Amino acid sequence: MSSEFSQPKPAPMESEIGLRVSIRMHDPEGGFRDLLGTLATLTSVTKKDGTTVTFDPTTIALWKVVPSDTTMRRQS
Repeated sequence: MSSEFSQPKPAPMESEIGLRVSIRMHDPEGGFRDLLGTLATLTSVTKKDGTTVTFDPTTIALWKVVPSDTTMRRQS
């Protein structure tokens, strides 16, 4: 029996570096923490303000590639 839905990838791959991503991570204090920005390396995201945030890929709950800011503005 095949599923219509593919299983999510556990973490971004090298082919996603340079793309805009949304990453939801398990927070050690409970709950979740979200990152939105450009995937700079397999363990870091550059946010809109230019800061780079490092993360532990083993804490990723969910993630996905999202449209860039410029794509979103053109559609409006």
